Amino acid sequence: MNWTTISPEQVHSLFTTLKNRFEQNMHRHPDVKWRDVQQRLEKNQDKLWSLNEMEETGGEPDVTGYDDNTKEYVFCDCSPESPKGRRSLCYDEAALKSRRENKPKGSALGMAREMGIDLLDEMQYTDLQKLGEFDIKTSSWIVTPDDVRERGGSLFGDSRYGRTFIYHNGAESYYASRGFRGILKV
Repeated sequence: MNWTTISPEQVHSLFTTLKNRFEQNMHRHPDVKWRDVQQRLEKNQDKLWSLNEMEETGGEPDVTGYDDNTKEYVFCDCSPESPKGRRSLCYDEAALKSRRENKPKGSALGMAREMGIDLLDEMQYTDLQKLGEFDIKTSSWIVTPDDVRERGGSLFGDSRYGRTFIYHNGAESYYASRGFRGILKV
């Protein structure tokens, strides 16, 4: 088995979980039918590994849209809080290397790359917040523009007081309550 495949048992379990979540959260994808999503997933087996990784790390991925330009379904982490298996990470590899002491276990961008997913950008994060309440007690790293990153910073978001907030922090910082949310197009 290579790193991008999962067993038939894992596929069955993943489909069951995704279908149940899909049906319980129709407000996230009112114009999408599960059978269409499942057919797309069956034709793109390589994406199943990444979705399974999203699930295994606590992301609770669900369909949050359809990209008319690329003709792909959009899966996003919809766990109420930042996924537990993806917290205590600095922003990127450069930030990780810059820490001399108390290094975190890794970086958000590095882990996302290993999982075959992308971090949400500011617009995607803001759009996700329109679908429910996310990151009420936690926060999530988001894609940081180059000009901010070049100055040593990085961006993260959370939701407080019924609003979505985007903040900045040093890219090398990490917190037990900050992780990242991923996005995958299939």
